[in-house]
Amino acid sequence: MMAFAGHDAPWREWRSALAGPRMHHGWILSGKRGTGKAGFALMAARELVAEPGVPQPPHDHPDVIVLENLPATSEDEKKKEAGKPFNLKRNISVDQVRAMQRRLSTRPTMGDRRAIIIDPADDLEKSAANALLKSLEEPPAGTYFLLVTHRIGRLLPTIRSRCRVLGFPPINDAAIDSILQQAEPRADHAMRQAAIAAAAGSPGAAIDFVALDLGRLHGLMTEIAERGDPDFSLRGQLAEAMGARPDRKRQLAAVELARNVVASRMHTTPKRFLPALTEAHAALARLAAQAPTYNFDPGLMVMEIGGLLTSLAMPREAAHG
Repeated sequence: MMAFAGHDAPWREWRSALAGPRMHHGWILSGKRGTGKAGFALMAARELVAEPGVPQPPHDHPDVIVLENLPATSEDEKKKEAGKPFNLKRNISVDQVRAMQRRLSTRPTMGDRRAIIIDPADDLEKSAANALLKSLEEPPAGTYFLLVTHRIGRLLPTIRSRCRVLGFPPINDAAIDSILQQAEPRADHAMRQAAIAAAAGSPGAAIDFVALDLGRLHGLMTEIAERGDPDFSLRGQLAEAMGARPDRKRQLAAVELARNVVASRMHTTPKRFLPALTEAHAALARLAAQAPTYNFDPGLMVMEIGGLLTSLAMPREAAHG
């Protein structure tokens, strides 16, 4: 997990609550994917469970429990242990939540507090979310929940109502540039600037832009949105740039990239064309929400992205016709 710059306001709010007489037991860490919420959650949880005068373990803490997507198969588990790339399960399961709840029946190991991080809470399967709700309704003494979410609207309203929301705004360009120089030193100035422009305030998206070599994808998406693609040639190039068998991380990054291309046009598009822009952005938001859990054909997904982007150019072509 990586912690990013730009967290001054969330830290102030968190530490003010931590110093207060009654710390809220449930927190939702909400913001764009890639803004460092998971890293914040881990550091905040360690502060929460630390006891004065008690040395804290430098790595995994027994009183900080993290629920996240597990390796997809036993083979992926072996790859993870070997430090190789591996695939994840689509959801955080009810079995994971119930195993966590069984641990809550015992006392914390090193002090009086225990922190539960769920990253991301967006990926809780329905039965897991319902099971979690029971713990949020009647939390054991000294137990605190930090739910990392990229799309807060996907959480159950009953979960949202029992938690305090900690917002993570987009990160400014200068801070992202500094992060990129540390995380991706091979990226030159031009590549960093392209990554920053495409990432729309998300350092994680900027890092993916460089690490996954998304420059060509971004250029083609921008060109399709500008010119359209009446003969499907640009969409063919987009599919080629995406690759025949892209992994899930690349697919998710491509959807986010397309959303940012659409969002970047909001301030320059004439008002009469904004409905088409809004509709395309909403469709991409739905696709982004479904992509982690649906088994999309990558080729069809790229064609759908291309179709949504080319729809933005059609009114302009008609207006000049």
